[in-house]
Amino acid sequence: MMQTLKGISASPGIIIGKVFLYRDDTPLIPKYDITKGAIKEELSRFHDAVNKALEELEELQARFSVKKGLNPEEQILQSHILMLKDPQFFEEIKKNLEENLINIEWILFQVSRTIIGKLDNSEDKYLKERTIDIHDVSKRVLNHLLYRDRLSLSDISEEVVLVTHNLLPSDALVMNKRMIKGIAMDAGGKTSHTAILARSFEIPAVVGLSNISRLVKTGDEIIIDGNAGIVILNPDASTKEEYIATWKEWQRREVSLLTLNELPAETRDGKLIQLQANIEVPEETDSALSHGADGIGLYRSEFLFLLPGGISSEDVQFQAYSSVLKSMNGKPVTIRTLDLGGDKTLPEIEDHKEKNPILGWRAIRFCLSRKDIFLQQLRALLRASVYGDLRIMFPMISGVEELEKVMALFDEAKRDCRKRGINFDENIPVGIMIEIPSAAMTADILARKVQFFSIGTNDLIQYTIAVDRGNEKIAYLYEPFHPGVLRLLKQIIDSAHAAGIPVGMCGEMAGDPLATIILLGLGLDNFSMSSFGIPQVKQIIRSVSLSEAEEVTDTVMEMSSFEEIDSFIKGWVHERFDFFSSPK
Repeated sequence: MMQTLKGISASPGIIIGKVFLYRDDTPLIPKYDITKGAIKEELSRFHDAVNKALEELEELQARFSVKKGLNPEEQILQSHILMLKDPQFFEEIKKNLEENLINIEWILFQVSRTIIGKLDNSEDKYLKERTIDIHDVSKRVLNHLLYRDRLSLSDISEEVVLVTHNLLPSDALVMNKRMIKGIAMDAGGKTSHTAILARSFEIPAVVGLSNISRLVKTGDEIIIDGNAGIVILNPDASTKEEYIATWKEWQRREVSLLTLNELPAETRDGKLIQLQANIEVPEETDSALSHGADGIGLYRSEFLFLLPGGISSEDVQFQAYSSVLKSMNGKPVTIRTLDLGGDKTLPEIEDHKEKNPILGWRAIRFCLSRKDIFLQQLRALLRASVYGDLRIMFPMISGVEELEKVMALFDEAKRDCRKRGINFDENIPVGIMIEIPSAAMTADILARKVQFFSIGTNDLIQYTIAVDRGNEKIAYLYEPFHPGVLRLLKQIIDSAHAAGIPVGMCGEMAGDPLATIILLGLGLDNFSMSSFGIPQVKQIIRSVSLSEAEEVTDTVMEMSSFEEIDSFIKGWVHERFDFFSSPK
């Protein structure tokens, strides 16, 4: 029977497809005694399972090897192949099987758990990072021993709509993005990091659905309407026809917007605005350029660290940063230093349990306490700076004291590079993200110490309104048009301009077409967003004058509630523009 669910629009687009229900649960491992005569048969089963796992890995490696540039997926798969071919691993399994006379599944489980425990207690950072690989490899072999379908998002080989309770950013990074055509999720909000990744990968997504993972099974038919935040289970024929027609109209409009790619984002009275792209992985630069980006306004470098394998070396980081700079052909690239913590955790710091991680040991706080990791990244950035127009941005600065500590470490990284004879750009522009209310309130002080600001509205809004942006139960309170938020934005922009520095925005608000006219009127210089959002925002900017935007913004700033502002802006925008809307 057809069922319609309302959630939160996380990434636009429409897709009709078959459900792939993802539950990354641990299989139940059987345990039973065997005789000495059964050892040979158990080892044979183990060999067969290992060979099947190797075939899977080599097939996946061949698929990823066609990608250009830095390829972390292929590197991960190669390390897993080497583990399965390690004779010491086989000898350890054989020894335990002969000594304990228990079935091979239980032996593999116990041996893997023992190895993981030893590595986790090691003082060697590299060895500690291998625990997640051991877990993944042993689980892959176990699935074959148990004749269990492998529920890995990287293994999906047919077009599906992914339905899950929650999806970690690390899961989203390694999933097969060519085959996952849509996402529906119980948890999450519009600015959760999984939602951000879905937009970056241009996959229609609806989140905050509460219980969709309990309502479907693999193979069910589903419609994802990422424009309206609607999911339809088992649609009837007339509903499918309606959505097919709507999808075609939406596609037509998206193609027409791409004709603006070669045109500047300039208002009708001559104000030129920079429209840049937010990216997570180096391969996204192609999409940024094809959508007309003036540069990269935010490269979230922490996603280099969230792939299996843990902390990326200085050389791996250097390769990633320099490849992005080269790909952008001289256009500016702003790379944000590590913003780990909160919902983006490394295995190395998972044991640091916090009652409130969003307000805890994250971003620049993590970097200042782990100077070894931070200095490594700063050196990699300096090394890459000779390959393009690099700007460096520090996240979650709360005040001038933190900024001074960061700049001292930046100077130390420069001295390290000089001692090593490494060339770098001595005049790299340095900026900070304004995403904490204390930074917004002291923006006039901070503006005198940096070359640019970038407003991180995702965190600024949640901290200002005191609402967890990843909590679907209170996601409705996450309101960019709250008068308190708009007043803070005005204060930040005015402070930056008074100090003579440009101010951009790299939070998701920058890519919201409903917010464009207000941000333009507030004086924002640079909008940075998911690549596919650039043409829509450009269309709006080119259709209005700056003076008109300022009039609208002046009207909005006199309003007393976000509901009043939201209603006014929606009416104004829909009156001026033929916005795409989905059937209800």
